Amino acid sequence: MNTKSSSDLDQLDDAVAAAAFRRLVRHLQHRHDAQNIDLMGLSGFCRNCLADWIRDAGFDGDKAAARELIHGMSQEEWKATRQSPATPEQLAAMEASIAKNKSD
Repeated sequence: MNTKSSSDLDQLDDAVAAAAFRRLVRHLQHRHDAQNIDLMGLSGFCRNCLADWIRDAGFDGDKAAARELIHGMSQEEWKATRQSPATPEQLAAMEASIAKNKSD
């Protein structure tokens, strides 16, 4: 269990947090072999979630622009060149993982 509170995380310097976020996004852009469906199955979030979160945080662009920023290319190009079809097992793992995201 996490012993740090979310308020501790809120104390993190914005420049440090931004640098870590950019590093995460660049890592995910490099590791295109890590499929979004697998990220969802393991962690309950993926590149598309990050795009949604930057919009929630005030990014001025629309959904397509946010996803392009996170993917490093348009979503259409990502799907055509990086995304493989999801297996039934991947979909089941994703659904189970998403269920863990729901708070009471």
